[in-house]
Amino acid sequence: MGYVLGLGIGVGALLVWSGVTAPVRDAARGRRRGSLDELLARAGAPGTTARGLIAVCAACGLVGLVLALLVTATPTVALVAGIGAAYVPLAVIRGRAGRVAEERAAAWPEAVDHLASAVRAGMSLPEAISGLGERGPEPLREPFVAFARDYQASGRFAECLDGLKARLADPVGDRVVEALRVARDVGGGDLGRMLRTLSGFLRDDLRTRGELVARQAWTINGARLAVSAPWIVLGLMSLQRDAITRFGSGTGLALLVVGLAVCVLAYRLMLLIGRLPREPRVLR
Repeated sequence: MGYVLGLGIGVGALLVWSGVTAPVRDAARGRRRGSLDELLARAGAPGTTARGLIAVCAACGLVGLVLALLVTATPTVALVAGIGAAYVPLAVIRGRAGRVAEERAAAWPEAVDHLASAVRAGMSLPEAISGLGERGPEPLREPFVAFARDYQASGRFAECLDGLKARLADPVGDRVVEALRVARDVGGGDLGRMLRTLSGFLRDDLRTRGELVARQAWTINGARLAVSAPWIVLGLMSLQRDAITRFGSGTGLALLVVGLAVCVLAYRLMLLIGRLPREPRVLR
């Protein structure tokens, strides 16, 4: 009887534990998927889903693992190569997102000037926003073209603004969109003045950030070279079977894993120390 009672208590505790922790895991998974979707939106690839990106990473990792195994015939080295190959698509997307963010940051002052001029000329807000798809800066045209297409199809200004905000995925875009929303809903006689003031602030911030980025570029490039140098040497050693087979033992695997962890930790620490503050998206 005691065994049955203990088993029942254990099963009950397990069910309670799974019920408490399952929503947490689902929420964490949803946050990770949401961050990947936002990264894809900032990279200018909103049609790609987070699952698609994960599938591409897995495929690249598998291909890298197989190719490294064929070249080196060393499972430990092939495992490290597969991990590195799996990270390549994510690194490409992050690099593209950074370039798109820089291009859009440089284009926002001109776009805000276009909006202010259109509002001052008496154009309606939907016309002024849609006009950026034709006459606005090139890096920002695609989201505004999509806004014009959505507004022509539905005529729902608020929903089209939500879609525009999701495509831009940018804190400056959030502020501009919310200012236009307020001006549409309650009226805003000072909208043109506010947009011109915002344009001046954006130009000052862009100038300051450009100077800081130029000064830290050589440090970041040096750190990237220092992190990648050991793995370049390992790749060259892979061409010699006698040298690379020494990493096939347990000690070699531990050395590779520890080296990979140290390189990743050092690189992330360097990025954290030298990272410029990025404005958060408060008005999502």
